[in-house]
Parts: sequence; structure tokens; C-alpha cells
Amino acid sequence: MENTYLWLKVIHIFGVVLFLGNIIVTGWWKNMADLTKNAQIIAYAQRQVTLTDFIFTGGGVLILLVAGMLNVYLHDMSYETKWLGHGMAIFLVSGVIWGAVLIPVQIKQSKMAKAFASSGEIPASYWKLCTTWNLFGLLATLIPIANLYFMVFKPA
Repeated sequence: MENTYLWLKVIHIFGVVLFLGNIIVTGWWKNMADLTKNAQIIAYAQRQVTLTDFIFTGGGVLILLVAGMLNVYLHDMSYETKWLGHGMAIFLVSGVIWGAVLIPVQIKQSKMAKAFASSGEIPASYWKLCTTWNLFGLLATLIPIANLYFMVFKPA
């Protein structure tokens, strides 16, 4: 049973790497593209933000959730344990931000980017959505980074 715990932990950590790595790198590349003010570059980057979020952020979430929950179930852990309960709650808060704000904003920006890629004119509404995406994206990035504390130090 010990090997099961460790293998699931490895898989869980792999999910965390995909998840955190992608949200950090995606934020960086999107902001670098936006700074160019070049409609074609921004449109391409925006498509990639949506695609990589689906594949890597979503995939990472799925992997870390399944591996983590399997470890809880198979090894008689309890979400009432402070570090585990807080970790799950923090993770859910980040998920709510992604689902309620970031994904809808990304979808709107992708549709806008598809239109302005050919016209070359980026509407002011795109930049307004960028402000929302950046603010909530920073929050949704810092929250899982803070979650590392609970997962690593496991405070009692």
C-alpha cells in the first residue's frame, strides 16, 4: 500500500507541475504578446492561451485531483485534517475564479482576437478584458502557489 501512496503522490506532483507551470507561463506569454500591440501576434497568443489552458491547465487539474483524491480514499485520509481540508478549499477557490471569470473572459477575448486578426484594429473592450484577466489571473495563480505551503508543510 505504501508504494501506491508514493506513486499517486508522484502523479499528483506531475499534475501540479502541469497546472502551475502552465498558468505561470501562459500569463507571461499572453502579457508579452499584448505588449506588442500587434493584432496578429495577440490573436495567435490568445488562441494558444485558450488551447494550452484546456490541455495543460485542465489536464493538470484532472491529474492532480484524481491522484490526490485516490490517495485520500485509499489511505484513509480525511479532509478534516487541517492541511488537506485547507488545501482542497484553496484549490476550489482558484477553480471558481477560473470557471466564473477567467475562462469566460478568455473565450470572449479569443472571439474578439479572431475578428481583429484580419482587421488589425484591437477594440478597447479587448484591453478592458485584459485588465480583468490579469487581475483575476494573478489571484488565481497566487492562490495555488500558497496552496503549496499546505501540501508541503502539512500544518497540524
